[in-house]
Amino acid sequence: GCLALTEPGAGSDLAGGVRTFAEKQNVEWVVNGSKMWLTNGAEAETAILLCRTDRAGGSRSLSQIIAPTNTPGITFGKPERKMGLNGSHTYAVSLEDVRVPAENLLGEEGCGLQQTLEVLDGGRIGIGALSVGLAQAAYEAAMSYAQERITFGAPLTRHQAIQFKIADMATQIDAARLLVWRAAWLRDQGQPYTLEAAQAKLFATEMAEKVCYEAIQIHGGYGYSREYPVERIYRDNRLMAIGEGTSEIQRLVIARRVLGL
Repeated sequence: GCLALTEPGAGSDLAGGVRTFAEKQNVEWVVNGSKMWLTNGAEAETAILLCRTDRAGGSRSLSQIIAPTNTPGITFGKPERKMGLNGSHTYAVSLEDVRVPAENLLGEEGCGLQQTLEVLDGGRIGIGALSVGLAQAAYEAAMSYAQERITFGAPLTRHQAIQFKIADMATQIDAARLLVWRAAWLRDQGQPYTLEAAQAKLFATEMAEKVCYEAIQIHGGYGYSREYPVERIYRDNRLMAIGEGTSEIQRLVIARRVLGL
């Protein structure tokens, strides 16, 4: 399945930006609107649509509705051309008089925003873990290259400038991994983890950006070549600080939690 949240005018501001509307007609929901950035959307059999079900607006005006992707009125565009993560397709979708049974309401009417935020909390742990993995891969590639590459009569690993980069990379990866583990542990224990998930995602995604950058630097000109994996890892990681809530949103979440706002 796929999760259809974002719209052309609604990304970080889902509460105020969602325009896709689902109208209750007898025993059906009739959905009209558009969504974008659906990961594997056209390949999925089912989509969960975040829709406005009350024109009055407000945080209780959104609901989640399940729609099979072969329902008449659902039309996917061509796969988006992206900077990275080309192993999975991403789509925009138009929704024109899409009719699904009333029982396809997921959860309670008006609870869609809260349900979405709860899903995003868990997703942020996953994104943090992805960034840790990407950073680890870039780090290992840089280590392997630095041990083999000879400059000024010695391997790169013998030069203090490279040693300092390696030391920082190793430390940052371990720190991010521990933050991700903590958030995941809290979730497994059934304890609140919104703050910890935001911290893990923020730190891990921005850490991976730095680690991938340094991995390319260690490779020198070869780091810019597609013959080596580090440029692809760098491109793939770039989305991590955007998807499931941007770094700016994570900072807002963290600040409001620690300040009690």
